[in-house]
Amino acid sequence: MIELKDLLSRLGGILLSEERKIEDIRRIISETIRVEIKSEEVKIKNGVIYLNIKPIYKNEIFLKQEQIFSKLREVFGKNSPNTIR
Repeated sequence: MIELKDLLSRLGGILLSEERKIEDIRRIISETIRVEIKSEEVKIKNGVIYLNIKPIYKNEIFLKQEQIFSKLREVFGKNSPNTIR
């Protein structure tokens, strides 16, 4: 039988890896467009990055989309997100 502490440690690792992934995505996008984005403004669901930012910043991201995805592929490999919305 699995002990509760073992289960919680596994779940904690999953949560930390998601936070790390969001932080890496935030950092890459912020460096590319040279505008600071908060971690709270980035969400990931089913390989899609959802950004809750001003439309002018989203336009800049879509203009530099290839550069962003190139950097994401370097960091995450085949598990990198494939769409930004």
